[in-house]
Amino acid sequence: MRKIVNVTKSILEKGKWYAFHKEQNNTARKHLKNIEAVKGKLDAKNIRLCKEYAKDVFGHERYAQWLIVYATYARELKEGWIPDNYYGEVVLPQLNGEYGKICNRNAVITSLLKEEDTLDICYYVNKYFLNANYEVLNGEMLKKLLFSQNEKIIFKLENSRQGKGIYVFTEKSFDVNTIRKLGNGVFQEFIEQHPFFSQFSTSSVATIRITSMCDDNGVPQAKTGFFKFGNESDEYIKSNSAIYIPIDVKTGKLSHEAYTYYWKLLKQLPGNDLDFGGIELPLFNDCLAEVKRAHSQIPFVRCTGWDIILDKYDNVRIIEVNGGHNGITLNETTSGPNFKDLGWENLRKTKQ
Repeated sequence: MRKIVNVTKSILEKGKWYAFHKEQNNTARKHLKNIEAVKGKLDAKNIRLCKEYAKDVFGHERYAQWLIVYATYARELKEGWIPDNYYGEVVLPQLNGEYGKICNRNAVITSLLKEEDTLDICYYVNKYFLNANYEVLNGEMLKKLLFSQNEKIIFKLENSRQGKGIYVFTEKSFDVNTIRKLGNGVFQEFIEQHPFFSQFSTSSVATIRITSMCDDNGVPQAKTGFFKFGNESDEYIKSNSAIYIPIDVKTGKLSHEAYTYYWKLLKQLPGNDLDFGGIELPLFNDCLAEVKRAHSQIPFVRCTGWDIILDKYDNVRIIEVNGGHNGITLNETTSGPNFKDLGWENLRKTKQ
């Protein structure tokens, strides 16, 4: 009986990863199409080198598609690149494991991070409305807490991704039963952003994404980053309609090129003549300091994506923490390899 159970688990596991790689490579091809439109197709020699590198370094040719995407942009293969599907299948399970999931549990992660100025107001967890001290609230108490100092609030579902599972409420539109139907999540303040970011979008709050990792001594290091903002018709950022600009995390300066969700290259922003290339994000060192401080509270979630913003009072605010599959592909393509010499290619040898 145990043998049958183990065989069944093995089949299910293989099926899960087969679907994962299929989806990953389909996504890579969509990105590749837009890159080829600008850069042209990659030559046969480098395509062959990508496939050989995938097999020799990562153990399988299924990792080659992302290498081809990166190389098409750079016009050559660079040693040290990490394919996104290898990152998801091998790196994250070993360096984050199940602990990465706590980042999607706001009622827990906010407490662990010890934020002095959290955006979280309260939570809905397992049919309880809870304040920051985990005291149970009734509907009347909840509404008073939410709107006594806020004209509108955000409700974000646990495991929300790519702008899905996010809702904006005013006191008039808010309904307790609606939240109960939606499920577990966090109520957050609606931020008034720093004036700098309103140059890019006035309708939604722009976000700085910093990807950091803790080294073998538990010291956080900022490795990559990008700036993201929504279009003027969106009340909050939706990934498939947002604009992305890579950041140099050493200087805080924006790249001269912006991208759509599938990396269609933009030299100019839609409906905006702002010359953004080389602009330095305000108080970027403060942003890095807050990321490093927060990550030092959860060093066991070693690879983490941080969505942060500056409010109108120059305060760095953490919007979201991603300890799951926080995508690395945009930065690996435009500024990578960003994770070279970390030994991640050797993790496949210890993969369970």
